Amino acid sequence: MTLIKTLDLLKSQGELRVIDTPLDIHLEIPHLAYAEVKKEDGGKALLFTHPIDRSRNHSFSTPVVMNLFGSYKRTELLFGRDVEGVAQEIEKLLHMKPPQGFKEKIGMLGDLFSMKDIFPKKLKTRGSCQEVIMQGEAINLYDLPILTTWEEDGGPFITMGQVYTQSLEGEIVNLGMYRLQVYDKNHLGMHWQIHKDSSHFFDQYQRAGKKMPVSIGIGGDPLYTWCATAPLPYGVNELLLYGLVKKESVKLVQSISTPLYVPEDLDFVIEGWVDPEKLVLEGPFGDHTGYYTLAEHYPAMEVSAITHRKKPYYLATVVGKPPLEDKYMGWATERIFLPLLKTNAADLIDYHMPENGVFHNLILAKMKPLYKGHAKQFMHIFWGSGQMSFVKHALFFGEDAPKLNNYEALVTYALNRFTPKCLFISEGITDALDHSSPESLVGGKLGIDFTASYSPEKLDVIDSNDLLARIRSLVPEVQAVTQYMRHTANPITVMSVNKDRSCARMAESLTSLESVIRIVVIVDAAKNDLNNPYMLLWRVANNIDAGRDINICGKIVSIDGTEKSDVDGFEREWPGDVNCTQSVVEKLKSLSLWDLDPKLEKKYQL
Repeated sequence: MTLIKTLDLLKSQGELRVIDTPLDIHLEIPHLAYAEVKKEDGGKALLFTHPIDRSRNHSFSTPVVMNLFGSYKRTELLFGRDVEGVAQEIEKLLHMKPPQGFKEKIGMLGDLFSMKDIFPKKLKTRGSCQEVIMQGEAINLYDLPILTTWEEDGGPFITMGQVYTQSLEGEIVNLGMYRLQVYDKNHLGMHWQIHKDSSHFFDQYQRAGKKMPVSIGIGGDPLYTWCATAPLPYGVNELLLYGLVKKESVKLVQSISTPLYVPEDLDFVIEGWVDPEKLVLEGPFGDHTGYYTLAEHYPAMEVSAITHRKKPYYLATVVGKPPLEDKYMGWATERIFLPLLKTNAADLIDYHMPENGVFHNLILAKMKPLYKGHAKQFMHIFWGSGQMSFVKHALFFGEDAPKLNNYEALVTYALNRFTPKCLFISEGITDALDHSSPESLVGGKLGIDFTASYSPEKLDVIDSNDLLARIRSLVPEVQAVTQYMRHTANPITVMSVNKDRSCARMAESLTSLESVIRIVVIVDAAKNDLNNPYMLLWRVANNIDAGRDINICGKIVSIDGTEKSDVDGFEREWPGDVNCTQSVVEKLKSLSLWDLDPKLEKKYQL
């Protein structure tokens, strides 16, 4: 399904909002999309018909499409089927057994015949994505409405690029999604994090001293974009997923200036070559963690051709603080990949990644525990499974626990059986976007085993004002205190501080309060609203390294969710979090385009 047909479908379903007002690709368009996805229902898909670049006094003929996957309903519309049905189909394939009789053989033939369209097909002709071809002096990335999302970004970034690469010998192909910074009219930064498949390919080309071909697709069938995010094992072509979901083969054409094959119905293809000897400073960029990732050196691509449809659309997304469009893309991934995760963890029942845990920061899992230490075994399985290995905090629940997305009931279940014995702290690889670990790419991991039934000691619950007075007498830096889940055996005490010493030292001062507090979370007063649990979880999950920031003093477990600095012995640069530019928001409001409920503006700390 092409992007134009997708927009027609969404319009017919009342899922498309058309913005005809000329808006700037610098901040204005992405800010409005950022507000749209924050609406309770994920808002509408957005079509910006008149993107402009005021800095160059330029108007684009190419419309911009955003928030395409931004709701559960739209995600299933784009899949063309029930997402849970795809998961069931994968599970059936994984458990396919040799047929026992004639009837079973005939039935299996039907299943195998239905799989014939899974595999991509290479065409010998050119595709609709190559109706217009630009090479040499005609190449100009600034002719595309590539967005600058945040005020402190290093420049414009392609955010929904399908990056097609292949191994040195061409035997393995990969489709991934990486942010791509525009340096000038014909150079792009490749944010290939060290653990990703394209980075592995790059290493091969680097060792061989050869330039690496890359083709970047934009648009086309939206499912190509989702496939680019799919956490498949190394060596498995992501476009096989397209065939499995759609029951039709992806039709591929060879790029004009690289040996790579891409879907023929894309809107844009940007082709080029990466010199393995040259690394360029990439970033900063306000990423999906809600923080800026700092500038670092990455490979760069010299563009050798840009091709596109005669009437293309430019697809983009916006990243920053949750909730975002990736909430819904991640939901589809979560459901579809559950059967694959079960192949290594047979007694896994379900798993869930809350969006304010920004995926790699928090996972909840339900399992059938069969023996002592079973949950710890699962922790190691998760931390050793592909992209799941980036997860910092993994919480495991027994089969009698509430549904994993019933947060109130689930937290009640957890706190009524929590003791420090539940905690397991390890170390492993971290996502390149993680800013809190003492060193890049390696940090603490936290597992919590809620499958065992402990009986925690009962606390004396006291008024928050009284608690504040008692804590402040011991820790004068404390500014405010609130308590969550007071009806449970382990209420959570959150206290905000103006920090001038390490939180570990503050926590040591609280041991005399063991009868009234058991779990203490410490946050910075300047950036946190103690009455906003959604954003507290977001910030704390981002800011802690389990090996450093979780301390047990007597019977009290303290969690340091503050920003780290030299008082903590932290030597890396701490990034700022992403915020909207207020003048841009005011302008969008004056144009009657920004219609986000002020309560949601406050809740999501825009």
